[in-house]
Amino acid sequence: MKMIVGLGNPGKKYEQTKHNVGFMTIDRMAATHQVTFSHNQFEANYATYFENGEKVYLVKPQTFMNDSGRAVKPLMTYYQIQLAELMVVYDDMDLVPGRLRLREHGSAGGHNGIKSLISFLQTSDFNRVRIGTGHPERRSVVDWVLSPFSDEAQPLVDRSIDTAIEALEDWVKGADFMQVMNHYNRKG
Repeated sequence: MKMIVGLGNPGKKYEQTKHNVGFMTIDRMAATHQVTFSHNQFEANYATYFENGEKVYLVKPQTFMNDSGRAVKPLMTYYQIQLAELMVVYDDMDLVPGRLRLREHGSAGGHNGIKSLISFLQTSDFNRVRIGTGHPERRSVVDWVLSPFSDEAQPLVDRSIDTAIEALEDWVKGADFMQVMNHYNRKG
């Protein structure tokens, strides 16, 4: 099994904001596989599909970003998902729009959604895909992450989402995460 979690905030108000780039990635991946988010358990919406006989969960926590772990941990427990089978996709202000970074583990780096996951999972050893949103200029961090991308940044972000999906597909199809990470970190 594999579980891919996109971090974001629920509701129309937040749909196109920088903080929801994880949701955007998961939504686009679900559309590619022609699946819908018809499941709602443990404060998360999720869709499933099969790849090479293996079940894949596409998850969008509905707890708001800062409490993402509250949704993810019970889902992992219920479906017996191991840490190596988890991938988390989220926004990163320290990367410019269009940049992508994959990591095996690490600190939260100030990201409250990751802080929540680390707290609930009691480890920072899980795979991640970080998608660049850029850093605020003369704006508060909250205003920045809860605002849409500029017209200039949106195509760059769309491209990085597409690249993230390529990396996720490689991982789901059985590629070793270290190889996927090395390949796509050079690329994006």
